[in-house]
This record gives sequence, structure tokens and C-alpha cells, in this order.
Amino acid sequence: MSAFISKRSISIAMTTCLSMLSQIATADDASIAQKLANPVASLISVPIQINYDDKYGIGEKGSIWKTNVQPVIPVSLNDDWNMISRTILPFIDQSDFPVQGQGESGVGDVVQSFFFSPKAPTAGGLVWGVGPVINIPTATKDALGPRAWAAGPTGLVLKQSGPWTYGALGNHLWSFAKEDNTEINASFLQPFVSYITPKKLTYYVNTESTYNWDSKDWSVPINVGANQLMKFGNQLMQIGGGVRYWADSGEFGPKGWALRMNIVFVFPKG
Repeated sequence: MSAFISKRSISIAMTTCLSMLSQIATADDASIAQKLANPVASLISVPIQINYDDKYGIGEKGSIWKTNVQPVIPVSLNDDWNMISRTILPFIDQSDFPVQGQGESGVGDVVQSFFFSPKAPTAGGLVWGVGPVINIPTATKDALGPRAWAAGPTGLVLKQSGPWTYGALGNHLWSFAKEDNTEINASFLQPFVSYITPKKLTYYVNTESTYNWDSKDWSVPINVGANQLMKFGNQLMQIGGGVRYWADSGEFGPKGWALRMNIVFVFPKG
């Protein structure tokens, strides 16, 4: 009986995979894949990013799962300008951090960005956007976030040429209202490059570097991975993941290699 169930399960899995691959190969969604590579494109999406990092804390025994829910909502302001809302809502589960035997789970601080971006690229083909970024103290426990209000500028610039997208996103946060003695004074820089194949498979490389001006520490993860655009029924999705390497981190930050998985729900207009 178990052998029958096993063979039947394998058959169902193979049939499902073949169906998915057929949808990938025939879907005419190249423009959607290109828009997903552009953080300020006029496209509603809900990325869910799952990160696993370890070698945290004293003795490098700690590990952290962080799931970021990141809805992206564009709003047309007029014939020439869009406003793009980008939210990062983190759900965190950390073990043996900050010391072995301790751990917390819950919600971290929300980071909310608004980009004001021209609808048309410049004459040179550049896409850009600028606006404010806000850290909202939503952390449910002290260990899960600074729990401080902070704000500052954010901006990005990119260019898309055929299957290639390359550019950089950055921001800076200063705290202006806080609990206890928590301070935020940090700069974030994310240079990125991606390549989209004819099968709508997007390969990407980026860093998500943060510099803490108070502790004088860099955190520099280098991310490499791929995401495939596909359909499940009528739902357009991008699914993939990759690895990252911590080139630098603070004294108790993560070390070595880590994992990332991505699921993006896409809602094209019309």
C-alpha cells in the first residue's frame, strides 16, 4: 500500500510540474517579469521573502528566521507621476540569540517607503524615484526591533536595457522618538543587477548593505539567486530563492552563508 501511495504521489507531482512548466513556457508575461525587476514599476505585487541566517550572537550559536511581507502599491497622481508605496512587515523567530538558550518570536518594526517617480524614463532611459522612508515601532518585543520612530530620505535609480536591469536603492533613517535609549542612525544601500531569460526566469545579484553610524559597523550580505514567473490557475506568481554570503557584519551579527526564498503574488492591471 505504501509503495502504491508513493508511486501515485510521484505521478501527481510529475503531472503538476509538467503543467507548471507548460504554463511557464507559453505565458506571454515578459513585460511583467521586467516590471518586477523595477522597484517603482506601476504594478501591484505582494512579495513574501523568507530569510534564514545563523551564527548570530555570543559564541555564534544563534539563528534567525525572518519572513518579510512586502506589499507594493502604485498610485497614479497625474499623467506624469506615480507614487509607489513599499512596506516591509517582518515576522521574526530567533533562537539562541542574543545568548544560547534565549529566543523570541513576533513582529518587528515596519519600514514604510514612498517613492515619487515619473511615469516615463528620462531621455537617457533612466528610471528614478525619491521620497520619505519611515521606521514604525511595531515590534512586539524589545529583542525584535529598536521600537523607535525614525525617518529620512529614500531614493533609487535604475536602467533597463533588453533583459538587463541594473541600478541602486538607498535610504537613511534617523530616530526622532524612542523608548529607553534606543537610537537609529543608519544608512542602507542596495546596488542590484538582474537578467531575465526568454522563459521569464530572472537571475539576480545584489547587496543589502547597512552602515550603523553610532556603532561604526557595516552589515553586508551578498545575495545571488533566481526567480521564475509562472501561473497557478489564474494567479500570476514569481517563485524562487537563492543564497547569500555575509561579507561583513557587526560583532554579534550573522556569519558565513545563509538562505533566502521568495514568493511574489502579482496583480497586473486589467
